[in-house]
Amino acid sequence: MRKRKSAFLLALLLLLTTGCGKKSAPTPAEEPETPPVIEEPAAEPEVEPLPDVPTGTNPLTGLPIEPEYEQRRPVAVMLNNLKKAQPQLGNSQADIIYEVPAEGGITRMLAVYQSLEDVGSIGSIRSARPYYIELALGHDALYVHAGGSPEAYADLKSWKVEHIDGVNGGASHDAVFWRDVERRKTKGYEHSLLTSGERIQSFWDDSKYSQTHREGYSYTQAFTDEPLTGGTAAEHIKLNYTGYKTGLFDYDADRGEYLVSQYQAPYIDGNTGEQVVAVNVLFLETDISTISGDKEGRQKVRTTGEGSGTLYRGGQSEEIHWSRKDRNSPFVYSLPDGSPLALGRGRSYVCLINPHSSSVELF
Repeated sequence: MRKRKSAFLLALLLLLTTGCGKKSAPTPAEEPETPPVIEEPAAEPEVEPLPDVPTGTNPLTGLPIEPEYEQRRPVAVMLNNLKKAQPQLGNSQADIIYEVPAEGGITRMLAVYQSLEDVGSIGSIRSARPYYIELALGHDALYVHAGGSPEAYADLKSWKVEHIDGVNGGASHDAVFWRDVERRKTKGYEHSLLTSGERIQSFWDDSKYSQTHREGYSYTQAFTDEPLTGGTAAEHIKLNYTGYKTGLFDYDADRGEYLVSQYQAPYIDGNTGEQVVAVNVLFLETDISTISGDKEGRQKVRTTGEGSGTLYRGGQSEEIHWSRKDRNSPFVYSLPDGSPLALGRGRSYVCLINPHSSSVELF
């Protein structure tokens, strides 16, 4: 009995000794893993869409144009160039400007547009002369004018020219033109007649005049992006046209164009305030004389046959040859060796000059 009690106490002592021993250290909790840093992809810079470049080619400039206008007939508009009538309107948007002497030493412009889209007011409009009509016919163009000399009216009729007349054209023609109130007040009645691209096009759409070229007509002028090389330096050109008119053409190398001036001031478009510019400036030598017995001193200007000329492009000049077989044919330009002349892509400014009374200075 005593032995059993002793064994029990010994076992209890061992149990208590074991239970009171040093506790083991708890296992530390694992720290949560830091999630990996995911870098956001850098935002791509916004790319501006490329301009929508028309897929057609303007036959008068070699520049892109909407395909619907590529094969259309152009419009040729008579512009008043008296100093009192400045500024002209819509002149900076013409694809080709022809300048030719008229009576009294003045000059007038024939502005040729392949498309009238976005062309605002045009003017002021002046009267027809036979040689301006011939220039318009060379482009198979719709001719816009305000009155004309007796000979011009006879030619319009006998040549069956499709034209819009702001003086003797009837009610439908009258709708194309208006008299600008401010110009009438400050410049005079004869310098106030205007039209617009929209009004001409609206008339044309409702008229019997075709908007596509007559059968057999072609305009084959070539254009190039290559610079003119080997010519004479011609960064500043002074054309002593007549005793009344002097033209200046100053080359802007950054633009690759000549800036046109007259009457000791920039030649400005009154619609936009922009100076008229041209990639190609051409002086075509021809026969110009006063019509015998004409009391107004009107001029006779030869626009057909052939002659010498000069092309100014890229700050250089090059001798050229021009030819035109009849009034319904366009000018054909060639180099002295007879090879075709390629013009620079862009607008052209063409002056018909009498080499015996006009002179050119380069400086």
